[in-house]
Amino acid sequence: MPETFFIVPETAHNALVEAAYRHRGFHADESAEGARFCAEATRHGIRTHNAIKALHLDHLFGSGSQGCVPGAQIVEKPTRFAATKIWNANRKLGQSTAYRAMAEAIRLADQYGVGTVSVDNAFHYLWGGGYVMDAAQKGYLAYTNCTAALAEVVPFGGKFPTLGTNPHSWGFPTTDAIGYPIVIDWATSVVAMGRVQQLAREGKSLPPDAAVDENGAVTTDPKRAKSLMPFGAHKGYGLSLINEIVAGFVGGSLPTLRNRWTQAEGDKGTCCFFFQVIHPDAISSGAFAKGRNQQQNVKAVIDDILGHGNDRCLLPGQLEAAWAKKTAAAGGLLFTQAELDALNELAAEAGHAKLEAASFQTVTH
Repeated sequence: MPETFFIVPETAHNALVEAAYRHRGFHADESAEGARFCAEATRHGIRTHNAIKALHLDHLFGSGSQGCVPGAQIVEKPTRFAATKIWNANRKLGQSTAYRAMAEAIRLADQYGVGTVSVDNAFHYLWGGGYVMDAAQKGYLAYTNCTAALAEVVPFGGKFPTLGTNPHSWGFPTTDAIGYPIVIDWATSVVAMGRVQQLAREGKSLPPDAAVDENGAVTTDPKRAKSLMPFGAHKGYGLSLINEIVAGFVGGSLPTLRNRWTQAEGDKGTCCFFFQVIHPDAISSGAFAKGRNQQQNVKAVIDDILGHGNDRCLLPGQLEAAWAKKTAAAGGLLFTQAELDALNELAAEAGHAKLEAASFQTVTH
């Protein structure tokens, strides 16, 4: 069904989000980075990880709890490997940490062909696709994964949530080939908890076999959802497990202790991140068929995949690119009435001017 969206100037959105972060004690640079990230998510139609989700997560597990420390400084740990960095984020705002980590991985890739940044003691960075998309738009292959804020996913064949939603995000520099970067980004649960919250906010139902209630019974009511299920049965479980094991090597502790501070006394309850960036030249054989260059070869591969009657198939990142075009055409960020109401709750908390619906034009999509 078509929805009506209010067109909110990005400057007005960012001012509100920055004010909300500053009200909670975050420094100016962190607040600006938090607002920038939320704007990028909204620009690309990622309504599960916009400002509403970001500040709700901060309230539950961040500065409103023990998971995030406003103004925290990242400490670089020693390593004998030139193309890698290991950071202790000291519970710094996740978006700020992730922006810095991806920039450092890009710098390393420019020098060594590949760069990795591992981050311990982190606070969740929200939409991983935003970071790899940014790197891909700059011409790099990029990957990130993280351990989610809570263990709220039941492993395949189990009954108790011991995994995070644990997203994986890949970005590929395909703008020259197809007009936008391919971005493959997903939580390893059937739906992210942010989607559950969005559907509850919009009065909509969950898909089947996505969540269970407090008694372990499958439910499609987002307001009754207590734990989530992995997508693809054992396959989603395996992908989620990757994040937990990588975090275990980095320094992360027991998944069931994350952000459960009364249980984590004497242990660790923070998240871990992993970033990897590859320069395209570092993996090019140069031996492309029919004299094609690298981008032409990538386009030929994509055209073949979408050929043979598959022309109606979508590429990952295509919907986000299409929404970004809608945002650009509208001349502002797009929010529903329910989202506007939620943003105004944040404005009231921070003593900031509300976003008055009557002052904005609308568009229907």
